Amino acid sequence: QLQLVESGGGLVQPGGSLRLSCAASGFRLDYYAIGWFRQAPGKEREAVSCINSGGRTPNYADSVKGRFTISRDIHNNTAYLQMNSLKPEDTAVYTCNAHLSNWRDYWGQGTQVTVSS
Repeated sequence: QLQLVESGGGLVQPGGSLRLSCAASGFRLDYYAIGWFRQAPGKEREAVSCINSGGRTPNYADSVKGRFTISRDIHNNTAYLQMNSLKPEDTAVYTCNAHLSNWRDYWGQGTQVTVSS
């Protein structure tokens, strides 16, 4: 079964950190471009970060630059999003995407991140 499963979300205080994981099964993640997206209530989904299949060209939304880091672990077939200095406006459902082509494009189920005191 080809799927992505996210984990690592939760409730954290402002200024805290979380690491989201995106585990792939049924396919090798290192061949794919990886993207993390988020959607807050009442807002459109936005791209947070992405990295190409070579893993050498990460990109970040301006709102998270310097605070979030995207990475992948080939051996664990898992992608990560390290989130530091979290702010209440980071509260959203975070979803990972693995893209190789229009026919090989997979989405996880999403994980909730809530930043609140």
